Amino acid sequence: MHDKNGVGLSVLEQCRILKLPRATYYERRRFEAERQKKKAGENKTRLNRAKIVINEWSTHSTYGYKKMSKHLKRLGYDWAGEKFIRNLYKELGIKGQKPVFKTTRSGKAPYGKFPYLLRNKLIAFPNQVMATDITYIKTPWGMMYFTAVIDLYSRKILSWRLSDSMRTDFCLECVREAFEKYGVPAVFNTDCGSQYTSGEFIGLLKSYNVEISMDGIGRCKDNIFVERTWRTLKYEWIFLRDYRSEEELRKLLGEFVRFFNNERIHQGLDYKTPDEVYREGSFPSAIINKMAA
Repeated sequence: MHDKNGVGLSVLEQCRILKLPRATYYERRRFEAERQKKKAGENKTRLNRAKIVINEWSTHSTYGYKKMSKHLKRLGYDWAGEKFIRNLYKELGIKGQKPVFKTTRSGKAPYGKFPYLLRNKLIAFPNQVMATDITYIKTPWGMMYFTAVIDLYSRKILSWRLSDSMRTDFCLECVREAFEKYGVPAVFNTDCGSQYTSGEFIGLLKSYNVEISMDGIGRCKDNIFVERTWRTLKYEWIFLRDYRSEEELRKLLGEFVRFFNNERIHQGLDYKTPDEVYREGSFPSAIINKMAA
């Protein structure tokens, strides 16, 4: 406040003109100072939390706000409610990526094809049903092929192999390793690719007395959990990282398997990791029924 000559008035003069006690003036100044300090603290806290979310999103870029909220709470960040993460995603202009599924080509079946056994089947415990498939990885030096055996109850990757060709033997090695390390399943599901309809592959499964199940032609959803694993592999891992040799790619894949089994939470597993569900051997029946549908 200034007088008619532009000279600033003292606090005493201002209070006299406004007919306010000086205590009120100082109380208001104290209140404003505390409010600004509180606001600055809140902004700093929000900025620090935003940095945490951005850091986690950089390695979990397919997580929508709901899954990111669950993930952060598992890490001990109790402030990471769905509403907060949703608003922060909107503010930062980020969202979970939505990759697409690949299609599977059918191979010739000189030994016949087997029926699909998993429709409406209740998968109720680990090692009851295992599945496998092959996915393509385009590299600077040519195409590479990745295969894995997955436990359908827990989504855990039990074994994996990388090859520079679509030969049958690397698929056989992958299956043998899974059976030797984790036991033989009741049912084993594949697609109708030539590797899986070959005499060698069918003979291996029959030698273990395993029931053989095969996806319908053109029905990638019959092997949906394996397809989702490939999606995660590519969009949360391979496409976000650099590799310059087969050795580096192989190391990268090993790191992915450890991450996928031990760290990555799944909505369909009640926001647990595959390894947790595999070891515990149980999770809500509603989830089991959803898997089997």
